[in-house]
Amino acid sequence: MFKIRPLKKIRTSLEIGGDKSISHRAIILSSISQGKTEINNFLHSEDTLATLQAFQNLGVNIKYNDFQKKVSVEGKGKYLNSKNITLQMKNSGTTIRLISGVLSAQKFSSTLQTYSSLKRRPMLRITQPLRQMGADIKGRKKGVEEYPPLKIKPVDFLKGIEYRLAVPSAQVKSCLLLAGLFAQGKTSIIEPYQSRDHTERMLKIFGAKIRVNRRLISIEDSQLQGPSEIFIPSDFSSASFFIALATLTKGARLLLKKVSINPTRLGFLRVLRRMGAKFRFININKNYFEPYADILVEHCQLRGTKIKEGEIPLMIDELPLLFVLACLAKGKTQILGLKELKVKETDRIKSMEYNLKKMGAKFSVKEYLNPQKEKDWKVEIEGPAKFKDASIKSFSDHRTAMSLIIGRLSLGREAVIDDIACIDKSFPEFLITLRKLDK
Repeated sequence: MFKIRPLKKIRTSLEIGGDKSISHRAIILSSISQGKTEINNFLHSEDTLATLQAFQNLGVNIKYNDFQKKVSVEGKGKYLNSKNITLQMKNSGTTIRLISGVLSAQKFSSTLQTYSSLKRRPMLRITQPLRQMGADIKGRKKGVEEYPPLKIKPVDFLKGIEYRLAVPSAQVKSCLLLAGLFAQGKTSIIEPYQSRDHTERMLKIFGAKIRVNRRLISIEDSQLQGPSEIFIPSDFSSASFFIALATLTKGARLLLKKVSINPTRLGFLRVLRRMGAKFRFININKNYFEPYADILVEHCQLRGTKIKEGEIPLMIDELPLLFVLACLAKGKTQILGLKELKVKETDRIKSMEYNLKKMGAKFSVKEYLNPQKEKDWKVEIEGPAKFKDASIKSFSDHRTAMSLIIGRLSLGREAVIDDIACIDKSFPEFLITLRKLDK
């Protein structure tokens, strides 16, 4: 068990590491573009390094300075020169789903292996539309679903399709957009609700033929040209832990610097605003392809709210943290449309329910039919809870672990947890950053 001591006060400023989603995409697009691209403020995490190392193994010249958080990529162009290859995706769902779109168009065979937790993540959501485009890609069959490892063989060409996503997923959308770069004809993707748009934004600065009309995104065969330099703002999902901590901690006042304020990442803040949170943006920079700003947060008492299905895609990673906030808010919170949480690194509904009930929260999970007449899950929470002393079970999931640690520390309590290694997946400096708050 690991113990994290309580914090004395929160009245300071912090700068969080680079955005994970943007770091992945910067490596991928720089690798398949022409020219050299310098990536600044790259996030050093297990997931992003899986993407970086995969493209190094595909023959791309990538130099990484961990101390300076800089990556230099010499693009190979769209078609990579590699022999048949087996690549290790580790536990990165973003890596395996996005790289599949690129590898489906290459002239060599590839096998995508993973570590244990990713072997449970569903892949039919990418293999099915890729096969409609003409790709030869297969996963490990189990019932009607497919799972890693994935095996991809070369085909003569991919063809553009129109594809309506069954679930709003930035990873699936990005996979198909990347495949669309190589396809004959136009590839169009229709989302049921808007999801993160980092791929679309970055494709534009690399010169792709892409058009975005709200939930309809179209792309055509494009040659990419590297923009020479990319700056990655601080990761909003990582910053959200400290936004929550400052909101919940009495007397807190915290300034978070150069945080991504991409509108498709701010669902969490919109919900917090409804719950009564006190925060504001300072030093806003909207001149860059990814807007960013400093965020000033102060303590306040939150109140319960209702969150509908259409809001979920824009705050999918922050939902475990929102469960904690709802437990400590006054009144009832209802959150709909949670089925995607069941296919993350762990079933995050179950992992959070287990821990929060153990702490004494009034937390109930119910099945229901969503507006698409599909089976879905909702959570109802009655607050404010008086958390009891209880150790945290991480379920080897980084967001479960960090969310519950924040809940404990916000009340001036020690956090005792079974595993902290899982945090390295997305935010290796999480515990170091917590300690900075005490200085």
